[in-house]
Amino acid sequence: MRRIEERQEDPASLDELAELAGLSPSHFQRVFSQWVGVSPKRYEQYLRLDHARTLLANRHTVLDATYAAGLSGPGRLHDLFVRWEAMAPGEYATGGEGLSLNYGWFDTPFGDALAVASGRGLCGLAFTSEIGREPALTEMTKRWPNATLREDASAPRPHVEAAFTSGKAELHVIGAPFQIKVWEALLRIPSGHVSTYGDIAGAIGSPKAVRAVGTAVGRNPIGVLIPCHRAIRKSGELGGYHWGTPVKRAVLAWESARLEAAEVA
Repeated sequence: MRRIEERQEDPASLDELAELAGLSPSHFQRVFSQWVGVSPKRYEQYLRLDHARTLLANRHTVLDATYAAGLSGPGRLHDLFVRWEAMAPGEYATGGEGLSLNYGWFDTPFGDALAVASGRGLCGLAFTSEIGREPALTEMTKRWPNATLREDASAPRPHVEAAFTSGKAELHVIGAPFQIKVWEALLRIPSGHVSTYGDIAGAIGSPKAVRAVGTAVGRNPIGVLIPCHRAIRKSGELGGYHWGTPVKRAVLAWESARLEAAEVA
């Protein structure tokens, strides 16, 4: 998927993509379509720069209305497997003292990723292709300065696999109270839809705190599963993304493709 993102100006052929994946063209087309929901060529169309504006025009979610309509309930595509738990205020204040965390590096559909997990769930999922491995690990470590952190991919592996196979992902997050409120609002945005930073601010009862909301969105430690990629500017521009705009664009395209495939089915 990353190669498709990189080649928007000069799209890679099916043969090129298949060779990169080590598959025959027909097998690659079948596997890609089964997972994404559309063909590689159709997916490439979702990566066009005007895709976010199209989303804003056609799938703009006002969070209060969405919640009232039940869109954050059982009918929510792809996200219903997410269960999250925020750390207690005391754990936040002590920087995770006494907490044991394990981390590992994983190859995902959106590139190399760092995953961190506690015994209660996934604490961090950071995509490193744009920011690099060392900065990603340094940042995650700073979130829990007093926790014990060691490299052991076996702990986060089930959560990472669940994130990309529609399994059940358990999340264990740490953040200030305002950040937690913003992340809860993000979880109410259905897959394949977007909301604006202003709408999120209004949904949490702080309509004037748009800039603070943007900061909190950027501080989200768990990519994809807490969907900060679904927050865009009211102009329809993507806005920033902590792990790089190409990753944000790719995830939005993936979700749109899956939603379209589900609607057709």
